[in-house]
Amino acid sequence: MKVKIRKGDTVEVISGRFEDKGKRGEVINVLPEEHRIVVQGVNIRTKHQRQTQSKGKNIPGGLIKYEGPMDISNVMLVCPKCNEAVRVAVQREETGAHRICKKCQAVID
Repeated sequence: MKVKIRKGDTVEVISGRFEDKGKRGEVINVLPEEHRIVVQGVNIRTKHQRQTQSKGKNIPGGLIKYEGPMDISNVMLVCPKCNEAVRVAVQREETGAHRICKKCQAVID
């Protein structure tokens, strides 16, 4: 399935965990095979990392916080013109395909 959200887009969380709902962030990574994305500042996970030593350097242990992947269906793209979470249409022309906002008909890219 073709993904209409790309790396660098601003998205808004519309469903999922209570503390993340309504947050906006930039897409860091897109995993199209798994139908998941990673959004900056959303879906924060905590990993317990053990102290390790590699090549004579000590890597400190402790709690590491990172953004976990979430399903693409839980977010909506934010239109740069109308600044709202919108659905996206794809319009094909001779020059190529463009993503278009369904509310204000603005070209997104």
